[in-house]
Amino acid sequence: MDNQVTDNQTTNEESFEALFLASVSDEKQYKVGEIFTGTVIKVGKDYATVDIGYKSEGLIPLSEFKDADGKANVAEGDSFDVFLESIENEDGLIILSKEKADKLKIWDEIAEACENQEVIEGRVIDRVKGGLSVDIGVKAFLPGSQVDLVPLRNLDAFVGNTYQFKIIKFNKLRGNIVLSRRAILEAERSELREKTLEVLEEGCIAEGIVKNITDYGAFIDLGGIDGLLHITDISWKRINNPSEVLNLSDKVQVKVLKYDKDKQRVSLGMKQITEDPWKDADLRYPKNAKVEGHVVNLTDYGAFIEIEDGVEGLIHVSEMSWTKRVKHPSAILNLGDKVESVVLEMDKENRRMSLGLKQTQPNPWDILVEKYPEGTKVKGVVRNVTDFGLFIEVEKDIDGLVHISDLSWSSKPKNPHNEFKKGDEVDAIVLNVDPSAEKFSLGIKQLTTDPWKEIASNYKIGAKVEGEIVKITEFGIFLKVAEDVEGLIHNSEVDVDKVEDKYKEGDHIEATLLTIDANDRKLSLSLKEMTNEQREQLAKKQAAQASPTLGDLMGKFKGTEESQ
Repeated sequence: MDNQVTDNQTTNEESFEALFLASVSDEKQYKVGEIFTGTVIKVGKDYATVDIGYKSEGLIPLSEFKDADGKANVAEGDSFDVFLESIENEDGLIILSKEKADKLKIWDEIAEACENQEVIEGRVIDRVKGGLSVDIGVKAFLPGSQVDLVPLRNLDAFVGNTYQFKIIKFNKLRGNIVLSRRAILEAERSELREKTLEVLEEGCIAEGIVKNITDYGAFIDLGGIDGLLHITDISWKRINNPSEVLNLSDKVQVKVLKYDKDKQRVSLGMKQITEDPWKDADLRYPKNAKVEGHVVNLTDYGAFIEIEDGVEGLIHVSEMSWTKRVKHPSAILNLGDKVESVVLEMDKENRRMSLGLKQTQPNPWDILVEKYPEGTKVKGVVRNVTDFGLFIEVEKDIDGLVHISDLSWSSKPKNPHNEFKKGDEVDAIVLNVDPSAEKFSLGIKQLTTDPWKEIASNYKIGAKVEGEIVKITEFGIFLKVAEDVEGLIHNSEVDVDKVEDKYKEGDHIEATLLTIDANDRKLSLSLKEMTNEQREQLAKKQAAQASPTLGDLMGKFKGTEESQ
């Protein structure tokens, strides 16, 4: 009996020892922080019960099994790796995590990819300071400088897209991963460049993609190598900015204009693929032909008219109006206006065309010649008074000039500012109309008879004449003897030593006429007393000057013979 009790105690002690050793063995085998394979034995409302072969089961929240639609994708019998967070909570269960196991597995894969310089795929999930946040199973950082081959200002367009990357920095302990998309693009570009350089040559036609647009042109990616498409080589027509024709990422056909193999510089042209519109422009637009176009540019000196794409002509300000003095073309035309004009000159070689706007209308100056023949009396309004004369508006926008010499018959021209003012209505005589020079000459003095033509018949040498002193100078007295007729009494012909002692301006006095020169419009007078004999000598002198000489008669006779 005692022996049987002893045997039973020994057996129980052995079983307890076995269980204790098994328990100790389990604790050593299942360490917190390691990954184990687990199997789902039950799916509850909030948790899945998972067996990893330990003495107690573990719980995993169903939220760790949610798919893209937000549903828990798990069923009994599913097996997967789990992360052991802790052994036995207050309920005697172990705490497991599928998410942490997945992340640790991803970190291992990322570490291996970094070590082997492999390419990984990821999805850009957000814009962050300095770059982009990328999901590669865990969050990684993509610096802005590593997004593309050139730094980009707007990175928002990348959010939501999936790309391939290289890992350029990796720190598992800090959870820090830095990616580069640029490294992959550079490798692809380098490979593509070699292929492009093999076929690139001047004159060839290539396809490229608009990579960048500037004020002076666009850079075209030909496949690993960029070429410059200057703004002047984009289109035959005038453009102010390349963006009027091109957009980023556009596919374009270009011609290689220059290629420097050593510096790997390429100059491109788009317009050179099409025919030059100036090639037969002289045939399409001959001189004097009427053409239509739109105003594309206004300058101080004229307006540029686009006749067709790439063909422009200039209407100079002097060719805009027959009558108006156009200071700036904007007074007549506006940008975008549709204009009819006449071809004045065509220089195909230098790609220049001179156009005329006023030539589309009759020349009013030609009409003016017929309407106002020489000697016609006209009435007009003074539009401007200058030191050299008056501008009088005779027709709308047509002014005639009365030169200062045609204001008065007097040998001394009058000051226009003292005699006229703007807005005065005056009469005048047409002297000349010159359509080629666009000049309209008028005269005011011609309204009356030239008093000097009758001076010889009205005044005789030695006769007494009466007049008003209009001016006293150092050398004598000017005496007005008739309208626009003045004579000079030289100091040598004054009857006193000092003129001021006896005479002043405004005095009416009587003097003796000494000489008459109608051609030079000069009279000489004297205040000294004369004898009858002196008067007779003066009369004879005047008669001799008036009588034709033998030479005059011979010249007149010779001229008559030649005319016959």
